[in-house]
Amino acid sequence: MTKPELLCTGHRRHSPVPQACGTEIADGVFACTPPGDGWCLNNAGLITGPEGVTAIDTVATAPRSLALRAFAEALRAGPVRAVVNTHHHGGHTFGNALFPGATVIAHSLARSEMAESGLALTQLWPDAEWGEIRLVLPSVVFDERLTLYSGDRRIELVFCGPAHTTNDVVAWLPDDGVLFTGDVALSGATPCTLAGSVEGALRAVATLRAFGARTIVCGRGPVCGPEVLDETEAYLRWVQIIAMEGWQQGLTPMETAREAGAGDFGHLLDAERIVGNLHRAYAELDGGALGRPLELPPVFAEMAEHNGGVLPACLAC
Repeated sequence: MTKPELLCTGHRRHSPVPQACGTEIADGVFACTPPGDGWCLNNAGLITGPEGVTAIDTVATAPRSLALRAFAEALRAGPVRAVVNTHHHGGHTFGNALFPGATVIAHSLARSEMAESGLALTQLWPDAEWGEIRLVLPSVVFDERLTLYSGDRRIELVFCGPAHTTNDVVAWLPDDGVLFTGDVALSGATPCTLAGSVEGALRAVATLRAFGARTIVCGRGPVCGPEVLDETEAYLRWVQIIAMEGWQQGLTPMETAREAGAGDFGHLLDAERIVGNLHRAYAELDGGALGRPLELPPVFAEMAEHNGGVLPACLAC
């Protein structure tokens, strides 16, 4: 019998599910960047080769995953043979089951985190139309680096966590100058380090910058260039500065967030993430290993309070 936490069959719909939006950013390399904003609404990538397609991430819901699969099939490059999960969060992994026959690849910590959390994300937004999703764990894992080949094209998978999570992986296409960052970098949205590390994210940005990418597909938002790394670094350093000030004054992360406001980053979506980022920064000021687990439900409650008393919207449906 299927374990309840491994299967979700939500059916409520808030808005029509659009067709997958794909833009060819290099020869045979596509960025699928859905319009709109909200939590669990993420980008994916498709890399075509002579023997099939490699997907960089899946998406959160069954309807959107089916749309992504339909777009991949329309490329007429063969089946999706490999799926790379850039980290364990459901927005990037819940669609794994809808690519049957594909080898799922991720960091070793991503597999264990996925197994532990299951489909718990769906409980935060029970009214979202998740559809019939089933947890599929990676069957290939690695710890530092792994190189895939799509024909002659190299796809270099590089671990750079803890950053957004403990298990972040980026996909670098050196021959194309294209970098898929997962949620280590977000285009037009506030970085989120609650499940990872502020300091680690800064180190990850340095790693990403060293690739010298010309084209960057972030975990969310429009395709961009290396300027997104500058903005990400600036935000993270600001978080460290205000965290130190608040910590020294004996303020809580929530109090520090209220005093600091949005700083120079009011144009970024999901400003409530400052609360989670400050909790992570405070934990690092207190000492201990980067990326160590925090008690998440109270932090999400504070983020909702900072967001006007409501949980941030999930627009993946």
